[in-house]
Amino acid sequence: MISKILRNKKNPAEDPLQEKLLTLGHNLAGYDDLAVAFSGGVDSTFLLLYAKKVLGEKVLAVSAVAPNFAPDELEYAKKLCEEKNIRHLMVNLGPEFLSGFSHNPEDRCYICKKSIFSKLKNTADIMGYPVIADGTHSDDLADYRPGQQALYELGIISPLKDAGFSKNDIRLALRAMNIDIWEKPAFACLASRIPYGEEITVKKLESVYAAESALKDLGFSQVRVRHHGDVARIEVLPQDRHLFFSEKFMDYVDKAVKDAGFRYAALDLKGYSMGNLNKAKK
Repeated sequence: MISKILRNKKNPAEDPLQEKLLTLGHNLAGYDDLAVAFSGGVDSTFLLLYAKKVLGEKVLAVSAVAPNFAPDELEYAKKLCEEKNIRHLMVNLGPEFLSGFSHNPEDRCYICKKSIFSKLKNTADIMGYPVIADGTHSDDLADYRPGQQALYELGIISPLKDAGFSKNDIRLALRAMNIDIWEKPAFACLASRIPYGEEITVKKLESVYAAESALKDLGFSQVRVRHHGDVARIEVLPQDRHLFFSEKFMDYVDKAVKDAGFRYAALDLKGYSMGNLNKAKK
């Protein structure tokens, strides 16, 4: 078990993370079969691998394929399942999926989650997996996340949240498992880059993804490109803003953003923080 390779090998009462791992393992062991909604991100990666450790072949990974999900995340999901010999289904949501929330209301996340998990749940049921889990953890409850209501309505379980896992707990556990994405930055649905009320289109999502990919290639560990019509508002970590003091660097970013489909590139002077667009709506 992972708890045996953590640095602190005291009894669970003296080690909060070990206690959470034991609780998680106990809870997962209560399921005969379990499907895990697997995006390729840090949280669902940990949940899937731990469920595999506890339940073995009784685990199924299900990943949604849609325009608002980054292709590289899905490629990682596919590769990991192949390496770990985990049964994996890629579920294409179809062209009608985006139209359900393309008008981009404030409860966009609810509509999107309801659609995604309805399809994933139906697919898992057909495959003989009546229970589906997602990677929600305790820190997710601090931001505006209407999608949580959709999960509740569909009966999706959140084992990490139930066991008290924070994002930091998940990273520490992944590091103990020697999984290289343990320090990977948080990543959100690409639709979250478009302000509420602005139409969501495949072209906009592709532009955002292309611009963010170009900036990541420059070495930024955390970056968001907010779509404001012709303008790409770039958010990087506050400590990385100084990189834009170079004219040569600014010229390179300007070209990369324009190549992605924008007319103008602008730097958010405050820098990145989680839920920036949610703060703007208040």
